[in-house]
Amino acid sequence: MPLLKLQNSLTRRKEEFKPIDPTHVRLYACGPTVYNFAHIGNARMAVVFDLLAGLLRTLYPKVTYVSNITDIDDKIIAASKECGDPCESITSKYADIYNRDMASLGVKAPDIQPRATQHIPQMIALIQKLIEKGHAYEGQGHVLFNVPSFPAYGGLSGRSRDDQIAGARVEVAPYKKDPADFVLWKPSTPDQPGWDSPWGRGRPGWHIECSAMAEKHLGLPFDIHGGGADLKFPHHENEIAQSCCAEGYLNDLSSFAKVWVHNGFVTMNTQKMAKSEGNTRLVHDLLQDYDGETLRLALLSAQYSQPLDWTENLLQQTKKTLDRLYQALRELSDIAPDKNEDFENNPVLEALCDDLNTPKAIAALGQLAKTAAQSKSPKDKAALIAGAQLLGILQKNADEWLGYGQESADVDAAKIENLLQQRQDARKEKNFARADEIRKELTDMGIAIEDTAQGPVWKKI
Repeated sequence: MPLLKLQNSLTRRKEEFKPIDPTHVRLYACGPTVYNFAHIGNARMAVVFDLLAGLLRTLYPKVTYVSNITDIDDKIIAASKECGDPCESITSKYADIYNRDMASLGVKAPDIQPRATQHIPQMIALIQKLIEKGHAYEGQGHVLFNVPSFPAYGGLSGRSRDDQIAGARVEVAPYKKDPADFVLWKPSTPDQPGWDSPWGRGRPGWHIECSAMAEKHLGLPFDIHGGGADLKFPHHENEIAQSCCAEGYLNDLSSFAKVWVHNGFVTMNTQKMAKSEGNTRLVHDLLQDYDGETLRLALLSAQYSQPLDWTENLLQQTKKTLDRLYQALRELSDIAPDKNEDFENNPVLEALCDDLNTPKAIAALGQLAKTAAQSKSPKDKAALIAGAQLLGILQKNADEWLGYGQESADVDAAKIENLLQQRQDARKEKNFARADEIRKELTDMGIAIEDTAQGPVWKKI
């Protein structure tokens, strides 16, 4: 098997991945805050870490992948006030939609998908530990982490103190000892969700949630922590601070997670995609016009750590790429793949092990398709299928994907079959003018005919 190398955001180097325990790799990725539909930028994180989890499962005997749901947050409370529905109703609805939409992109459910509201006791215990060790304090019903108590703060993002304060968009508050201090626990008004705590009824700050859930389900330290590049500061920086200080590892940032992986932004016309910019594209909407495999492969078309510009042209080109790959599979339909073919020497695997180099992997898959189409070899077909499985594509029936013989709301299969039979009869009678008329009639209906040794076949254009 090739060696896996990953760009470690913590060390800023591409490194050979060395698991803490080679018999059990542990991975955490920050999931969505569920108060609305997920946009394609959210989906990039889900697809990238689904790809990474699948790759790890190919290389190691056991992988535990945890990706959380944030179901308590000020944005959720604001959405509840706006629509009048309870927070629990909103989060349940959009968590279900998120999971269905991601499944449409070929994203497998994480092994564990913890919800923040189910881990309040763990968060309170972690906050108490930070207070006892002098890294957190109470002020006017709030509990805050004291950033100056952790001199290594900023080690992940490399931000200076001034950048930290500016980047965190910190709230000026009289109960803060330092402008950079961030909230671990905040009071709740009677109309807001809240839980009893030693500091009064309230709710957790966002950052403490992932620290508590990661420790609960993976233990510390674990192998890989990841998420979108926008989470590097302050969210991931704060997770490190909380967890390292709670465990007493003030000089070892890797005592929480050994490797940090961050996927790049999705842009629209080179501008960052964000709800605040009004330029988001919702996965739920895109799935009305594009198959999930097209969206998945488009999201993998750029190397994960680089920006990805989301355009109509990208989607069209991706669809053409998938059409070519499915056509290759269709032409190999009468060849049984070699069951003894394995992943070990697959060029797609080699590319993915080089820091998830998906552009190289997609090119390698295209070459595998060409080779298999030329050789008609069971071994080459197996290699093509194996490479596609690594990327999570070509999971559908080739005839269905390409539209052969598929009835739909605007396609009457019985009528088309009848016309094809009339065309066959006309050709037998050497009435080629009538045969051509029927072909034109089918073309006008949006149907293409292919004459094969087994007879004519049709597909929707």
